[in-house]
Amino acid sequence: MKIDIRIMGKLTVFFSIVALVAAFSVLPAPAVAENVVKVGNIIPLSGPSASVGQQGKQAREMAVEEINAAGGIKSLGGAKLKMIYADSESKPEKGVAEAERLINTDKVNVLTGCWNSAVTYPTTAVAERYGIPFIVPVSVADKITEQGFKNVFRIAAKDSWWTRDQFAFLKDMEKEFHTPVKTLAFVYENGDWGQGFASQWKILAKKGGYKVVLDEPYPSTATDLSPVVQKIRRARPDVLMLVSNAADAILLTNTLASYKVKLKAVIASGGGHADPSFLKATGKNARYLFDIVEWETDVNKPGAKEANAKFKAKYGYNLAGESVDAYLAMYVLKDALERAGSLDPAKIREALATTHLTSGPGMIVGYDSVEFDKTGQNKNASLIMVQINDIGNGLERITVWPKSARRAGYTPVFPMPH
Repeated sequence: MKIDIRIMGKLTVFFSIVALVAAFSVLPAPAVAENVVKVGNIIPLSGPSASVGQQGKQAREMAVEEINAAGGIKSLGGAKLKMIYADSESKPEKGVAEAERLINTDKVNVLTGCWNSAVTYPTTAVAERYGIPFIVPVSVADKITEQGFKNVFRIAAKDSWWTRDQFAFLKDMEKEFHTPVKTLAFVYENGDWGQGFASQWKILAKKGGYKVVLDEPYPSTATDLSPVVQKIRRARPDVLMLVSNAADAILLTNTLASYKVKLKAVIASGGGHADPSFLKATGKNARYLFDIVEWETDVNKPGAKEANAKFKAKYGYNLAGESVDAYLAMYVLKDALERAGSLDPAKIREALATTHLTSGPGMIVGYDSVEFDKTGQNKNASLIMVQINDIGNGLERITVWPKSARRAGYTPVFPMPH
């Protein structure tokens, strides 16, 4: 049987094409690049600071939902912010390890965190080494922005500004109510945050002519703080100054009440005392306490009341100063990304460095703008003092200082009645 060679040639070509098509048909389709900005969030979701970590997470998510629903980052073709979370457990070594993972495995474009200053301080060094921008919403230790880094940007006021304003407030109360204060007790959690405050307190107490009768650090994981409270009672200070996380703030307040410790005032430092769980767990024991924060629900800023109402409807409690900083951080990032028009870390970093944010949904804070100095510190961050009191609607946090920001019709209670 003869076979036409020309026909065989054509069949060979035909089957070759079929085989080639079949081979390509089983290959995976080429990957389409995801149009997202990956944001790595290192926050405490377990451990002693878990409650504030969760608040920061929820505040970030509300902002990101708003940003993405409004069209994402328009200069990046509508890219959406994608949040990737890592639990620091309030441990520095865990924060450092998670930063390495987020940068090298998840390929994040920017980092944010870590609430605990002791975690943020070493973790920012990881970001700096890789050239990844790191937005710090609230960690307050001065040294975080004193490392000479170019990629770290802090929104909150730093430790030394908080303590400066605590002492300015105390002087103003003495004058307004003609009540002298001579002795102070310093009681604080023994991490970077508490130690940072205490070191500044000591300097300011000396400058202000106060006598320090107790200087007592304690572990925030303590389950019994009665020995600390007994020391406070024996020292008999006029004013007690505190730095605490949520669980220890509650424990200290209730133990002070049970021991009937008499003070002219208690001045707290945000953190655990500003935590929504604090008032629920302490009730009337917290009455008349003063607390310094960046924000309160009665702050007179456009959009603040509406943002708080939305947050409360979603999560069942009010925004606090720390969660407002986390909320604002996402809008600071959005503003920088819009101006950068790129996911190049160097361009994002440059945009952050030239930030001058004065309006928009994120600007519900008490100050007028976000603008970073050469160290990466927001030079416009400022603070307010609130007092916990019941003026007919149950216990609430009432803005009392600066006097220009005081809630209309309210007179602070100083000294504390016994």
